[in-house]
Amino acid sequence: MLLSSQFQGLCRDLHTECVDCILGTIPPSILHGLLRDQLTLARRLNRGNPNAGNIGADFARLGLAFWKKVGEHDARNAVRQAKLHELNSWRNAIAHQDFGSSALTHWPSHLTLLWRTSSR
Repeated sequence: MLLSSQFQGLCRDLHTECVDCILGTIPPSILHGLLRDQLTLARRLNRGNPNAGNIGADFARLGLAFWKKVGEHDARNAVRQAKLHELNSWRNAIAHQDFGSSALTHWPSHLTLLWRTSSR
């Protein structure tokens, strides 16, 4: 769960940096605060897991096709996205004490190590 929360914070910080870059392209004004609020309003990463849907939706609000760009950057990112899904599945099972999903057939003791090495 700690790994998931750390990754969620990283994604949220990256989203905030993107908002700052967008705001940096317009002259400073009293509208900056309003625009910042609108660009981060209902940000899914503020309240939901850092899953592919939430990450993609938040960056799409900034005009970024996040997962398309990630896939174009490195072909290995498709496997990394699948590992993100596995990480979130286990995070949810642990947080909600619900291990009934057929996707959770055994504890992947290698999960943390694989996640760590694949994020390089």
